[in-house]
Amino acid sequence: AKPVPQEVEPPEEDEALKEKVYEFNPLQAQKEFSAGNFYMKKGSHKAAALRYAEATRWNPTWPEAFLKLGEAEERRKEFTAARDAYRKYLELAPEARNAADIRKKIATLPGK
Repeated sequence: AKPVPQEVEPPEEDEALKEKVYEFNPLQAQKEFSAGNFYMKKGSHKAAALRYAEATRWNPTWPEAFLKLGEAEERRKEFTAARDAYRKYLELAPEARNAADIRKKIATLPGK
């Protein structure tokens, strides 16, 4: 019988392998958001979605970041992710001028 290779955990001090810890950082959120806008303009919806998602992690109370994340995910045909982002947007900005439109969009997105 062959010896079974043992799984070795990476050393903790390796920064690249540590899980990123997010804390409230509106400046970092703004940088990610701006990068997301750049990628949206270029039509790189996946890159845009990743940046908007990062923005929401750095500032989870920023409605606009969730709205843009929803738009990017919708363009990628990732309707579940889009719906989740739009719902979070409405949770954070229930009185937004476009709230009715966003509710309609959530209702008409394909899937559940």
